[in-house]
Amino acid sequence: MGNFTIFLALIVIVAFLLIVVIMVQNPKGGGLSSTFGGGGSQQLGGVKKTTDFLDKSTWYLATFLLVLILASNVAINTGGDNIDSKALDTEAASEVPLPVPTAQPATDNTTAVDTTN
Repeated sequence: MGNFTIFLALIVIVAFLLIVVIMVQNPKGGGLSSTFGGGGSQQLGGVKKTTDFLDKSTWYLATFLLVLILASNVAINTGGDNIDSKALDTEAASEVPLPVPTAQPATDNTTAVDTTN
């Protein structure tokens, strides 16, 4: 397995985790914390910490996803296969002989058309 394939698998996993973490949150501040009676002074089971954990994990996963994407770009550029174009290679272009057109004898198979009236 190449480096790029490993990075691609990690990117897919991190993107899936990021989607799950974002979907668990509620944009109005409810989300998972409201399920456990969040809101007022009755905070059961550290709901405030759950919200902080979801917020921090969102930022960490997004940062890790960005780093993976940048690292995968490096993995693409330093691939083991050499797939340079021969069209851009001057040595390869000079080795290929160009076809020489051959002169063919002219044949007079056309009939003259009189265009004067």
